[in-house]
Amino acid sequence: MRTGIAIFAHGSAVESANDAVRRVVDEFARSGGFDMVECSFLELGQPDLPAAVVKLVERGAERIVVAPYFLTSGKHLKRDLPRIVEEIRAARPGLEISVTPPMDGHPGLASILVDRVRSAL
Repeated sequence: MRTGIAIFAHGSAVESANDAVRRVVDEFARSGGFDMVECSFLELGQPDLPAAVVKLVERGAERIVVAPYFLTSGKHLKRDLPRIVEEIRAARPGLEISVTPPMDGHPGLASILVDRVRSAL
């Protein structure tokens, strides 16, 4: 089963912020060896999650993994993302969609903070 990955970020009115997310997603795809990856945004950026899923399905994805590019599980991940995923499921019966947890709780976050603070010292 071919799997497409949609990285789901909030989006920003500042386009350079959206471009920064796109660069991380591109690096994620390269370093992870994933060939079907799309960046998507909740708002203020394109494509949105439904459009990213369409792109992945058009490239042959039979299953979608949505990975939130969010630190914590706030209202967007508890309210908005489940609603959007259910809308996609209703529009594409048979398409398997799973959602990973947000980054909160991942041990790598502490290492990133250590690195950032050490670089400032």
